[in-house]
Amino acid sequence: MKNYHQIILAAAGLLVLGSSSCNFQQPQQSQQNAIASMEAPKKEQANPLLNIDLPESFTFCGEKVKMEDIDVRERFDRELYVNTFWHSSTILMLKRANRWLPVIEEVLKEEGVPEDFKYLSMIESGLQNVVSPAGARGFWQFLSGTAKDYGLTVNGEVDERYHVEKSTRAACSYLKEAKDKLGSWTLAAAAYNRGVNGVRKALNEQKADDYYDLLLNEETSRYLFRILAIKMIHSDPQQYGFDLNDRVLYTQERLKYEKVEQSISDLPAYAQEKGISYKLLKRYNPWLRDSKLTLKNGESYLIALPR
Repeated sequence: MKNYHQIILAAAGLLVLGSSSCNFQQPQQSQQNAIASMEAPKKEQANPLLNIDLPESFTFCGEKVKMEDIDVRERFDRELYVNTFWHSSTILMLKRANRWLPVIEEVLKEEGVPEDFKYLSMIESGLQNVVSPAGARGFWQFLSGTAKDYGLTVNGEVDERYHVEKSTRAACSYLKEAKDKLGSWTLAAAAYNRGVNGVRKALNEQKADDYYDLLLNEETSRYLFRILAIKMIHSDPQQYGFDLNDRVLYTQERLKYEKVEQSISDLPAYAQEKGISYKLLKRYNPWLRDSKLTLKNGESYLIALPR
């Protein structure tokens, strides 16, 4: 009997151990099965914007860009990538373009200047009334002396560098003059950055007659390619990842114009009389630089007001 009980106890112990062993193995097996059943991670699709193809041919103001030149292609490539991935700046510039480019295009057409020069104003200022470290101001970034040379009023009360239509006409005068002196619109664009004398000197010293053959300072060597890059992006923004809905673009504001032929001693009071805030008066007329407007005999200005 004693041996029989020992056998029974031993058998029971084996059953307990076997059951315990199974209990420890089941979670491990479940984990292994779960891992085995997981799908292999899907390979992420490449960002198409990382592989931007340059066009085989391209023009600026109807003039050929030397796309067969490897240096030209790489400089163009650089600016296209910089502006494609400089998201916030390019997005805001495209939004402003919807408001301001129609105004600029109309003046360019009236002045007989190629429409491609609208992109010059975009790279100069981002279509904002910015001030450069050198003191250039407005959409077209005129220095004070140059602005006066091309017919703009610049004083403590009025600064027409901030007047989009008038400054665009002044820019047209400069560009037409530069084109006459240098022989091409491409060189005229370079002169807008370096000056006519600077470009002419580089052409003479290097015995060249083409912008694309010149060895220039960093800023001017990049200048035209920045214009070309913005032209490409603005012409087809969706291709470069800027799929902006019309509803988010800045629209042209409905304005009327009042001719002023007498001095205004208090512009805030004038704004109040017109039913708007002083802030809005300055928004619509950023060329007004003081709280008063003093007119000489025979002078007059058109002041923009909301309809």
